[in-house]
Amino acid sequence: MTVACSGPAFSVHDIPFSTYGSWFGISPVLAERTRAEDLHLVSHQNGMHAVLSIVPLDPVTGERARVHPQATPALLSWTGDGGRVDLAYESPDTVRLRGTGLGLQVGAAAGELTPFSGTYFFHDPVADAHVFTSYETGRRYRITVLSGGVTDSAGAQTLGRAGRGVTIGAGADGVWEAAVEELDTARPPYASLATFDEVVTAVRRSFEAFADTVAPWRSPDTPAAELAAYVLWSATVRPAGLVTRPAVLMSKHWMDKVWSWDHCFNALALAPGSRGLALDQFSLPFDHQDETGALPDSVTHSEILYNFVKPPIHGWALGRLRRRLQEPLAEAELTEVYDRLARWTDFWLTMRRAPGSALPHYQHGNDSGWDNATTFDPERVIVSADLAAFLILQLRELAVLADELGLPDDRRKWTRTADATQAALFDELWTGDRFVARSAHGGVTWTSSSLLDLMPVVLGEHLPEHIGDALAERIEAHLTAHGLATELPTSPHYLADGYWRGPIWAPSTVLIEDGLRRAGHDRLADEISDRFRALCETSGFAENFDALTGAGLRDRAYTWTASSYLLLAEAHELRRAEATEAVG
Repeated sequence: MTVACSGPAFSVHDIPFSTYGSWFGISPVLAERTRAEDLHLVSHQNGMHAVLSIVPLDPVTGERARVHPQATPALLSWTGDGGRVDLAYESPDTVRLRGTGLGLQVGAAAGELTPFSGTYFFHDPVADAHVFTSYETGRRYRITVLSGGVTDSAGAQTLGRAGRGVTIGAGADGVWEAAVEELDTARPPYASLATFDEVVTAVRRSFEAFADTVAPWRSPDTPAAELAAYVLWSATVRPAGLVTRPAVLMSKHWMDKVWSWDHCFNALALAPGSRGLALDQFSLPFDHQDETGALPDSVTHSEILYNFVKPPIHGWALGRLRRRLQEPLAEAELTEVYDRLARWTDFWLTMRRAPGSALPHYQHGNDSGWDNATTFDPERVIVSADLAAFLILQLRELAVLADELGLPDDRRKWTRTADATQAALFDELWTGDRFVARSAHGGVTWTSSSLLDLMPVVLGEHLPEHIGDALAERIEAHLTAHGLATELPTSPHYLADGYWRGPIWAPSTVLIEDGLRRAGHDRLADEISDRFRALCETSGFAENFDALTGAGLRDRAYTWTASSYLLLAEAHELRRAEATEAVG
């Protein structure tokens, strides 16, 4: 067998093998902190569920073969001394498999079938295929053998606890092929005119086109750009369930949602080359805005959560997004985004400002996106400087939009509110050398060693010079060899794998780097960018990273990390090109 392989190689133990538009991937990661010995088909419809185990077999002994999985964007292969099995996506809901020298067992991941859980297995006489139906995903998984044959079948129509699955072996030519489909209730028997190699070629070209679209600037100085593009491409799902648009999930591991601030970073990375997909990312949470104007905490296939919100970084993001789009927003698009952003802002001004207060408050660390940051240790319902800063930027962006839409009264209203909020921020929370947090119920204030306290640097050019300088000095104290620690490493509360109490995160890195640059602190911004890019090039695109060792932590295939790398790498390439041109 000859199969064209190209693109960045990656480990399926870190990054799921999937394709643009698909709701399932191939991975050994079955849940948070749960890994299997074998790769599984893992679906993200109705949650994350391992449905099928995929096990190459020694055709002589019938036992599990000793194989090594290898992956590129278009092809997943299990290779061993006795042969190989290849898998490629023919479409978002169908994979093709081909093997030589090895057999394959496809079995139900669930060991028990109850009236409400597990996987039922049977042979469909109409399609002449084997079908698994999953209670957990609410979908069916159909196995059609295209060449070779079924050498064993177990557990068909069996209830209760049993092994369920089918074993596929080679025909006289030593090769077998099969297709696996994820479907709803029924469809015609599987048929395809494409050869396996043609399927691989089509996927390879699709990914290459995507990479060329989102990272045409990539060079040897940005060696992780192509893999970052794959992380985004492979985590994108087609509209289904409550997901109203093509959506880039945070991951096709267990973080398989769109949270209402991570989508901003994915939108920004996609904007220059994929306008429609970028606007879909920005707009998706706004499709589910409630009657108060609040955005949901998160959206996924079968669940929308409203019990928390996320910080109002959307004005900051929209301003950057519009500058990155190659075509400006049409008037109808501008009007819609203005109305939605105004309602989101009104939520913070009405529902999250206590009577007589000029500043809004969070009700829990989750609202900030920094769930367990030490800023929230004394209390959870707090007035904090990062929130005020984000809201100020959002108000100023609304003023710009109102001016473009010919709404002078609105422009004046948003500008007045932004000025008043900024004055209150400096009057109430700036002590002369740092920002404090305050109880929303009274005048008690406190400080912490969290990087969150320094996030007002996002105000950039709106900061008085002495405040910008003080923030930059404190930010530099958080800079380790790998990037910005979210808690000072010298703090007694620092935890290497403490979520927002130490590890390096992509969104805080991008926001602070941008604010520093707009405040005139280019040297520090450059250093932060350089170290974070090097971190991703060494440790991949993890949810977060150990600030002292650089090791990737938690979910290892996180799209906002990949997007943040692309944003910083692109900006680095542009600055380098400008410097070269200036010298030339």
